[in-house]
Amino acid sequence: MTVTLADVAARARVSPATVSRVLNGNYPVAASTRERVLRAVDDLDYVLNGPASSLAAATSDLVGILVNDIADPFFGIMAGAAQTQIGGPGDGSGRAGGEKLAVICNTGGSPERELTYLTLLQRQRAAAIVLTGGAVEDPAHQAAMAAKLAKLADAGTRIVFCGRPPLPDGDALVAALAFDNRGGGRRLTEHLISLGHRRIGYVAGPRERTTTRHRLEGHREALRAAGRADGSGEQGADDDRLIVHGPYDRRSGYEATLELLRRAPDVTAIVAANDTVALGACAAVRDQGMRIPQDISVAGFDDLPFSVDAVPALTTVRLPLFEAGTRAGRLAMGKENPPPGGIATIAAELMVRGSTAAPRG
Repeated sequence: MTVTLADVAARARVSPATVSRVLNGNYPVAASTRERVLRAVDDLDYVLNGPASSLAAATSDLVGILVNDIADPFFGIMAGAAQTQIGGPGDGSGRAGGEKLAVICNTGGSPERELTYLTLLQRQRAAAIVLTGGAVEDPAHQAAMAAKLAKLADAGTRIVFCGRPPLPDGDALVAALAFDNRGGGRRLTEHLISLGHRRIGYVAGPRERTTTRHRLEGHREALRAAGRADGSGEQGADDDRLIVHGPYDRRSGYEATLELLRRAPDVTAIVAANDTVALGACAAVRDQGMRIPQDISVAGFDDLPFSVDAVPALTTVRLPLFEAGTRAGRLAMGKENPPPGGIATIAAELMVRGSTAAPRG
């Protein structure tokens, strides 16, 4: 049943005119009244009519792109690529063609903010939503996301995941473009093992993120295949001393590497959660008076633009971020047919460069 403005007014115990004033923001309303109205809007999941041009249509000309941090090249590259397909140039005349208005929504990694943006986009009758990067593995949040996305899809909004696996119980997607983080993590650790490394430290991302879990699972698969997961080798896959978790930023890479070296000063290689974390790891290694790769090898993940210019250049795993973002934008605009089953796994490529080498001795 469609929730009406009158329903919101009854729930908030105010007049429909007051609800309208709060939602349109065109008349002063007491703070307590405003809070009561907004709480009723959220409780009832009321969808406000968007711009007048969208009133007669199922959706508007708005497309939302959700990112954790637009300043992070991982998200910026995907968002920029998607935007080229969503709001790209038309025929050069300056007249509007089939383009949409792409709006970047920066969640800061907050699950609550992610849901808030989806609600705001729902109220604006967004034509499509692209969600980038890994997801939070919290059952309550996943259930809330599935419910919200289902309502958006029912209203005609296209839902595309880019660099994110599908929800366990979600079926509202147009498509999910998921990176092979597990395979990339496995190949990276296999490379280090092939060079003779026996004590490999791991600076991981936040525990609750799908990206963290999948990359770490790949790392552990490589250790297990090399016979080091059952205690028979020098390193077990569950040796917590060799794994330190933290945010996906340089500071975390620096601090986690210092902690890792304190716990296990005999490590000969460090795998970082991503290239930005790897830069912090490299700085920490150098501040401890060690050389890369002569004394210790450092590897990253993502192959961000600066990784090849680091000194030495980072061995890393390349994810085709621009290509994935472009494809997500095309799917959001209906320019491309969804993959079979709605899910596509995007391969990860190992890029071997100067920051890894065989251990000394």
